[in-house]
Amino acid sequence: MSILHAQGQEILNEIQTSNLVLIDCWAPWCPPCRMIGAVLEEIHQEFGIKIVKVNADDNEDFISKFQVLGIPTLLLFQDGQLVKRITGFQPKALLIESLKEWMD
Repeated sequence: MSILHAQGQEILNEIQTSNLVLIDCWAPWCPPCRMIGAVLEEIHQEFGIKIVKVNADDNEDFISKFQVLGIPTLLLFQDGQLVKRITGFQPKALLIESLKEWMD
């Protein structure tokens, strides 16, 4: 399974139908978003965690609903509940450390 790109209601469907899903709030003009995108690709391949990319510019309703104030922001949902929020770029090791309690 590859990393998904979702819009609008699709995003909420992914959150509601997944045991665990990491939402990557990003924008094409944001250099740290591109950097974290590459890191997420590696984490996805190593751990199989479901990742959904959400373009902040195209999904303002979602961004405001979850009070995403800066990008990149990662939102981790477990069984439809927001369990972790990570704002800003983080190196791979730090990101794995932040997420590992949910990735077992």
